[in-house]
Amino acid sequence: MNFHHGKPEEEVQINLTPLIDVVFLLLIFFMVSTTFDTTSQLKIRLPEASEEPVRDPSRKLNLTIDGNGNFFLNSRELTNNRSATLRAALERMLADGQLPIVIQSDAASPVQSLVTAMDVVGQLGLRQVSIATTRPIE
Repeated sequence: MNFHHGKPEEEVQINLTPLIDVVFLLLIFFMVSTTFDTTSQLKIRLPEASEEPVRDPSRKLNLTIDGNGNFFLNSRELTNNRSATLRAALERMLADGQLPIVIQSDAASPVQSLVTAMDVVGQLGLRQVSIATTRPIE
């Protein structure tokens, strides 16, 4: 028994062309409306690897900052914690050339002392600077 009257129903076909057009237009809209702001990026100069010979690891400067903000250069306490005193002491130690420097700051030391030390080291143009997370071996 055939309960269908007339001709059989045609199979429904979905046309994907309008869907592809809409997706393509959305893609273009989001690409155009997105701003690529480069002014808020930090300019950082990352270290580069080199083939320089490894220097004697015992020849390095240890700059320690205690909890009161006092500077110790190779276990010798400086007379005060001003940047001029630290700069003069580092210049005397660096008279024979560049040496790597390890800065180790106590957890209770003032942040300004660490900033002062890093500023002086940067002004002197030292390139091999490390900030120790544990006490350096002397």
